[in-house]
Amino acid sequence: MKESPKILFTGKTHTVVKGGEHGNVDLNLSSPNAPGRVIADVEPHPLAEQLFAGAWSACYITALGIAASKKKVKLPDDLSVDIQVDVAQSGAAWVLQAKFDIRMPGVPQDVAEKIAQIGHETCPYSKAVHGNVDVAVNVVTS
Repeated sequence: MKESPKILFTGKTHTVVKGGEHGNVDLNLSSPNAPGRVIADVEPHPLAEQLFAGAWSACYITALGIAASKKKVKLPDDLSVDIQVDVAQSGAAWVLQAKFDIRMPGVPQDVAEKIAQIGHETCPYSKAVHGNVDVAVNVVTS
């Protein structure tokens, strides 16, 4: 059985389309300190995994809009994408892993999952890490 990587640092984002208009996103980053790790006497600043998650989520939510328009599906105004990017250690190697929680209320589950898949096929960040980063995707439509 393969041992799970040990998570060292985590960056989390919550991204929504601002004003229901694709191209304008509202992005929230997680706290810069990892659990149990406090950076003393340093102003809060984003860590690399937060910046990567933020850039990826902004690009990906735009790719969802492109995918939906190709399928002639109107995305809900409360569409959101939460991405968690972990820097982890697997043996001696440091690796990245990501978890996507995509919320598309009111869109049929099969359609939402297809849009999420096409989003990954379209998003340059998703294409760049394909095969190099373990990505888990959860699509919620309720």
